[in-house]
Parts: sequence; structure tokens; C-alpha cells
Amino acid sequence: MASVACIGECMVELRQAQGGASAGQGGGLYSRGFGGDTLNTAVYLARLDVKVDYLTALGDDGLSDEMIAAWNAEGVGTRRVVRLAGKLPGLYMIQLDAKGERQFFHWRDSAAARQLMSLPETDEILNSLMSYDIVYLSAITLSIYDAVGRERLFAAIKRARLLGTRFVFDTNFRARGWPDRDVAREIFAAAFATADIVLTSTEDLLALYPGESHDQLMARIPSPELVFRLAEPVSVLRFPGGTSEVRAEPMTKPVVDTTAAGDSFAAAYIAARLAGSGPAEAAQAGHRLASLVICYPGAIIPGYAMPPKKRHRPTASRQVTK
Repeated sequence: MASVACIGECMVELRQAQGGASAGQGGGLYSRGFGGDTLNTAVYLARLDVKVDYLTALGDDGLSDEMIAAWNAEGVGTRRVVRLAGKLPGLYMIQLDAKGERQFFHWRDSAAARQLMSLPETDEILNSLMSYDIVYLSAITLSIYDAVGRERLFAAIKRARLLGTRFVFDTNFRARGWPDRDVAREIFAAAFATADIVLTSTEDLLALYPGESHDQLMARIPSPELVFRLAEPVSVLRFPGGTSEVRAEPMTKPVVDTTAAGDSFAAAYIAARLAGSGPAEAAQAGHRLASLVICYPGAIIPGYAMPPKKRHRPTASRQVTK
């Protein structure tokens, strides 16, 4: 079975409970969960019957224990999770506006996941990348490591690619995670030059390259396969042999929470590509799942709400079509 390594950070998630606001105080009741962009993608991949491991570091606390148990229950592999004594996971809070658009607030400077590239176990974890069909990470993943850690990670990915592993990079840009935009642009350029597939959006790229046209933004990305999501529900695709434009089907339900829209799109896209679908069909699958996810609160929707899996059943190892 085809396999995916998702690298990143899972945090404790606080989101405002429905009807929980306190009048005149701007606060209220919050529900607690767990989330993080690449972890969200890993969960949705597992739900689409893709074999997936999550590569991260956690503490030895009760919240980290709960995370491990939750991932195992979802079918996400945890054999590459390093546990660090005395450390804790990070925390973030989601605030939503009336349209369901979200704003994030993070407390993560000393989170265990930030040390993943500088541990005694790091070499073993990085060497394991060559055993996967796809390595998936985001710009948020890269932002939590220092320069040395990023260099070690890129070097390991390049070694894995020599043996047939594909690197999928999701731009998922959060300005607060970077010391400045010049550093972010430099790291993005390195990821673009290494990636086999780039998943990006106008929201991410215009924050880094303001004022540029769609063509100019796409020209910055030399990767052979590119999925460029526009502000409207349309994806522009570039791949060996052609280009395509895929439009999402009209929404039939109200948008509740846009958290994990991009993460779920990535999962469905990767799952469809592993199953042998072409880029256009994979983008359609991505739009379908994302359109469903944003109709529910939180990053991970209830299991019963997932669409049928039959469109995304992975084929044998190393069978990502071009």
C-alpha cells in the first residue's frame, strides 16, 4: 500500500463553543480539541484509506498522551513520534467572524515539536523518509525549525527523492511564524525548487509577493506539478503535458468554519493521485472534501460526515501518476 509521511506539529486547539459568548466581555466558553495543518491532513488521509505516519515530537504529559490515543484511533501511525521528558505541546485559539472566517492565536515558542530536527533520534527519522511514497509538509512546518534544522530536512528529502519518494509542499503561510518575509521567501524558493507537487493559493502567495499577477506567482514555482487555488472556488493546475482549470461545485449548505479547508483539500488531492487519478480529477476530489469540511466547526469533521472512500483507494506503492 502507498504510504505518506506528514511532518509537522499538532497543538491543543481552543475554539469558542456555540452560544458560549459572555455578553459584553468578548469571551465565553471554549471547547478543547487537537489540531495542526499537517496533522489535519494526516487524519483526512487516514480516513481516505491512505497509510500515513505523523512525524513530530510531543511531551510526556497527559495532553500528549491524549493526542497519541486520538491519532491511533483515527488510523494515523505514531511510530515516528518522539516523546520528550518535561515538554508540552503548543496551544492555539480560533476566533471566527460572522462569515466563518478564522483568526488564529498561538502559544508555541517552547513546544516539543520545534525540537524535532535537533534530537538524538533525528537522523533515524530523516533516514526513514526514503521508505515513504510521499513526504508532505507545509510552510508552517518549516517555520518551526531553525536554519540548521531546515537544511537537515531538505537534505533528507533530496536523498529520499533519489529513491522515488515524492515531496509535496503546501505553502500554508502564516506571517507570525517567520522573523520577516525575506526569510520566508528564501525558504519558499528552496521548497519550490525541491518539490514534486506544490499546493498553494492566492491567499498565501500574495501575502509574500503583493501585487503580482496569477501568472507571475505561478512562474515563481518551478515544480512539475502545481495546484494554485484562487480566491474564488477555482484551482488552476499545471502539470507535465498540460494545464487545467477546476471549479468547485456550488455550495448547498452554509459555511460554518473554514478551518482545515486547505488541509482537507490536500488530503483528498494526494489520496486521489495515489489512487491513479490525474491532477484535474484529484483537484475535484479536493474541492469536494474541502466544501464539506467547511460546513462543520473545527478542523476535523465527524467521521460519519466523511464522503465515500471508493474514489480514493490507493494503488500499489510508487504508483503516483504523472
